[in-house]
Amino acid sequence: MTLVKMSKLLSPIRDNSYAIGAFNVSNMEMTLGAVKAAEELQAPLLLQIAESRLAYSPLSVLGPLMLAAARQASVPVAVHLDHGTTQGTIELALKLGFTSVMFDGSKYPLKQNIAMTRRIKELCNSYGAEIEGEVGCIGGAKETYSEDELLTTVEGAEQFIEETGVDALAIGIGTAHGHYKQRPKLHIGRLKEIASVVECPLVLHGGTGLTRENFWDCIHHGIRKINIATASYDSVAAYIRNTAAVKPDAGYFDFSAAAVEGAYKNIKKYMLLFGMEGKV
Repeated sequence: MTLVKMSKLLSPIRDNSYAIGAFNVSNMEMTLGAVKAAEELQAPLLLQIAESRLAYSPLSVLGPLMLAAARQASVPVAVHLDHGTTQGTIELALKLGFTSVMFDGSKYPLKQNIAMTRRIKELCNSYGAEIEGEVGCIGGAKETYSEDELLTTVEGAEQFIEETGVDALAIGIGTAHGHYKQRPKLHIGRLKEIASVVECPLVLHGGTGLTRENFWDCIHHGIRKINIATASYDSVAAYIRNTAAVKPDAGYFDFSAAAVEGAYKNIKKYMLLFGMEGKV
C-alpha cells in the first residue's frame, strides 16, 4: 500500500479487540524482517527508531531506508521517531518524511512538559505529521522509581491532552524499558480510569517481558499502541549466535539473513499476540 500516518492505524480500533505493535528497528535487516511479517499476516505496521539508538544507526541513513521500505510495502506502514528528546533530531525526522514523532518530555514538570510538547506539536503540524506525548514515567527496568513516579494521574493525562492536542499518549501504569528484574505490577485500574475520560489513543511502552495476560488486560482496557524493542534486538542476536554456532564458516550474508529472520520471527509473534493479523 503506502506510507501512512499513525492515526490511520490507531483510529480504526474502537472495540478494544486488538492493538498495533510499534516495532523498533536499527538496520536494514530488522526493517526487512518487520515488513516480511506484516505482509505475511496482512497486518498494518508501525516502524520506529528511538533517538537513544541513533549513535548506532544514524537517522540520516536509517530514516530514508525505513521510509523506502514503507513506500514499497504491500501493507500500510507508518514511520515514527520513538522517544525524541531534542528538537534537532525531531526536526530531522520530520524533514526526512517521518509520519509521526514522539516527544518525551516526561522528565519535566507537567507544566513544562505541556509547553514543550505544544511547541513540538506546532512543528509537526507544519510538516503534516502527528505527535505522541508522554505523561508519567516509563523508566528503565534497572532503575528504581516510587509507585507514584511511575503512574500517570488521571488529571495529568486529561490536562496534557486538552492543552497539547497530541495524537497519542504514552502513560505510566507500572511498565519499564529493557529487561525486568522482577515481574512488573501493572495498574490496570489506573489505565481504566484514564481511558474512561480521554479519547486520545493510549500507548504502552516497556512491552518486553510482559505476559499474554498482561497485554490483553491492557488492550481490553484501552491501550491501542504497544512498543516492542528489546525483544526484537534479543531475537536478532540469538539468531546470529545460533548461525555462528551451527555454521562455523558462516559469512556476512549468512548473518544478514539470520538478522532478518530474527526480527521477522519476533515481530510476527507479537503481531499475532496483539490480534493484528488481517487488520489491513
